[in-house]
This record gives sequence, structure tokens and C-alpha cells, in this order.
Amino acid sequence: MAEKAHVLIIEDDPALRKLLETALTKAGYRVSLAANGLDGLVQIDRAQPKPQLLIVDIMMPELDGLSLVRGLKTQQSTRNIPVMFVTAKADSKTLAEGINAGAKYYVTKPFVLEDLLAKVKRAIGG
Repeated sequence: MAEKAHVLIIEDDPALRKLLETALTKAGYRVSLAANGLDGLVQIDRAQPKPQLLIVDIMMPELDGLSLVRGLKTQQSTRNIPVMFVTAKADSKTLAEGINAGAKYYVTKPFVLEDLLAKVKRAIGG
């Protein structure tokens, strides 16, 4: 049996974190959770192998999503992990910052769960 793809959700909203966890688990992914960017960094550092996708909120306490992703993209061990931002920030400036930081997808809240799951599948290459 093939190993399930590992998705790390880095989101400070507990309800959204749970929704994404439930949907991705049901879709057949192995899911890890982090409540903020610093917790996410620790989990990425400890994970072996590294997650195959990061779903990251932009506005979070401790370490915001943009800063987190910019830092990850400078490291050899994490630069190739695909990133999907899921955020309430829908303005064009933040969208451009997200893409320039290295995000493969930028999904604004509220979103259609089926669309998000399709993007997850494409991001992982499934």
C-alpha cells in the first residue's frame, strides 16, 4: 500500500484547522497540525520525511505565514516543499507577496472545499 501524502496545516483558527484536517484525512492524506508559524517551523524541522505540502495562513501570531514561507524557501531542505496560502487577505498586494514568497496556490477565505482539495491534489502531484 502506498504511503499517504503528508500535509502540514499551519493555521491559528482552531475551527478552520479542524475542518481542513477532517477534509484532508477523509481524502486520504496524512495530516499534521500547527497553531502558528513557530510551531509549524518546529514540526517541519522534526518531520522525516518532510511534508509534501504546507497549507499556511498568512495572518498568525508568533510568526506570520509570509515570513515563515520566505524563510523556508531559503533553506535547502525545505525550499522545494509546495506551499498553499489559505487566507482572508484578498488584496492584490498580499496576493503578489504570497506568490513572490514562493506559494504555489493562494486561496482566499471563504473558499469552496472541493476547489481547495483539487488544488491540494495538483500541488502534491496526484
